[in-house]
Amino acid sequence: MVAAHAAESRKALDLRILDLQEITSFTDFFIICTASNPRQGHAIADEIGKQLKLMGELPVSLEGYDQADWILMDYGDFIVHIFSETARAYYDLERLWRHAKTVATAELQGKAQIQS
Repeated sequence: MVAAHAAESRKALDLRILDLQEITSFTDFFIICTASNPRQGHAIADEIGKQLKLMGELPVSLEGYDQADWILMDYGDFIVHIFSETARAYYDLERLWRHAKTVATAELQGKAQIQS
């Protein structure tokens, strides 16, 4: 749950966690949030990266950081999506993955992939 808490600590908007374990094999969870501007998007991504690095976790890939319209941080078992408001509305991952379960952050306590 470290990634979700790190995003919340940088005032990420509309944080959602989707459980994809029964839908796809390429990842277990999506953490989706909105940043109100590029500077906030960078702050959210930096804090997530910092907190996970302290745990020895490094991203498999990091994309979109420079433009900060859609920052994607792939950690294998979970993928963090940090969107601008416009990009989030356009790509609408919640609709695209509507069959995924939405997970409350309290339910993640036992999940090692996103847990502290």
